[in-house]
Amino acid sequence: MKIAITRPVSPALDHCELSFLPRNPIDIRLAVTQHDAYQKALKTCDCTVQVLPMEPELADSVFVEDTAIVLDEVAVITHPGAVSRRAEVDSVAAMVGKYRELVRITSPATLDGGDVLRLGRTLYVGISARSSRSGIEQLSRLLTRFDYQVKAVPLHGCLHLKTAVTQVALDLLLINPEWIDASQFAGMRALHVVQSEPHAANALMIGDKVIYPESHPRTHEQLIRHGIEVISVDMSETEKAEGGVTCCSLIFDA
Repeated sequence: MKIAITRPVSPALDHCELSFLPRNPIDIRLAVTQHDAYQKALKTCDCTVQVLPMEPELADSVFVEDTAIVLDEVAVITHPGAVSRRAEVDSVAAMVGKYRELVRITSPATLDGGDVLRLGRTLYVGISARSSRSGIEQLSRLLTRFDYQVKAVPLHGCLHLKTAVTQVALDLLLINPEWIDASQFAGMRALHVVQSEPHAANALMIGDKVIYPESHPRTHEQLIRHGIEVISVDMSETEKAEGGVTCCSLIFDA
């Protein structure tokens, strides 16, 4: 059984942190409706959805992925790069702690879960404005006893590693080559996003299905041509907050 931890959209989402996108009005009511549909998509992928309490004062709190990295043996509670997001961590830790031993990234190091892509026993971690080299070094030390390898990877032009690359099949990555070099991921094939859809690399693979946003139809077509079963969701409002389909859940085996 897979667990998917989510959190409701905050009514303060309009005041989210932004780094690479201009600020545009967010329709909170529509965001809530879309998030409900996203949670239904998770259930379609045989996930048991565990919903955290709403945090109405924490604008970015729907993006639970950034607060933890849940592995088979342990969960790493992060120290987010944005100061405004650090109050999100404790409630996530309380929920995740029901399923895993917890370890923590500590200040002054920073790490966002959106910068971490797990491929087998290797965790690729983006060096970004939100995840520091010291945070990546801490992660490596914390996971040494569990036999995980941690590799730092440079990226540019986007917020998180998983803005630029995600896994969509056993040996296939969906990637924006303008933001990251595919050769860093040994043994994996690369499917490039359509150039006119630069934010199209964020996909959520669960088993043999991929949850994918409606906003990138041409890249969606490419996924279909590669034989991938795609579940489409409309994420237009959280996308305005630099969020994607991976950001809104923490998924792991119970």
